[in-house]
Amino acid sequence: MPPDTLEFEEPIAMLLKEIEAISMLPQTPERQRSVEALTRRIDLIREEIYRGLTPWQRVLVARHPARPNVLDYVNRLFVDFTEISGDRRFADDHAIITGFARYHGQPVLVVGHHKGSVDTKQKIFRNFGYAKPEGYRKAMRAMKLAEKFSRPVIAFIDTPAAYPGIESEERGISEAIALNLREMAALDTPIIVVVHGEGGSGGALGLAVGDTILMHEFAIYSVIPPEGCAATRHGRSRRRKR
Repeated sequence: MPPDTLEFEEPIAMLLKEIEAISMLPQTPERQRSVEALTRRIDLIREEIYRGLTPWQRVLVARHPARPNVLDYVNRLFVDFTEISGDRRFADDHAIITGFARYHGQPVLVVGHHKGSVDTKQKIFRNFGYAKPEGYRKAMRAMKLAEKFSRPVIAFIDTPAAYPGIESEERGISEAIALNLREMAALDTPIIVVVHGEGGSGGALGLAVGDTILMHEFAIYSVIPPEGCAATRHGRSRRRKR
């Protein structure tokens, strides 16, 4: 299947391969009509598939590797974006992007998780969207600046969870998220939250306290990632059996 096609989209993948094969041939009016007919058929099949997605299929769509990331939205919706880096304590967490920009002439602050692009090196550089304490502290430092200059905050949420590694715990991930929850709830500037991909656990909530929360149709927002929930329930059931 094409790399950007999910397993349950196999009927679409077959038609895409057919379109690709036709496109490699010399172009004629008849072949162009064939491509248009196949494209219409793909739209109908996709509509039918997405009308009846299972919960797990929705998770896969929310995690789609080609799903737009925060910088894609920045490039298409905002102008004059100036990135803010570092938490002034430890380091610059590349899993969280933040910076000032303009939206329809209105100065705003943009903040959001970044999982990385399709390229594996970029995903590693962004730590697959798993933010560390310094990422949440960077975001709060930027939001305090937005409050000082009366600029609304627009937060883009797309993360599996906060980074669970030992170094994250050593640097106070729980405290960093808890501080953000308290400070964002009291921030004296409007906050608009957009869950556009995967909103997982406290990792998402650390940027997602707002006055208005918007959510894409095929996004997810949960108190724990599905795998974590399954592992917890499996562990409890094993203890009961003993």
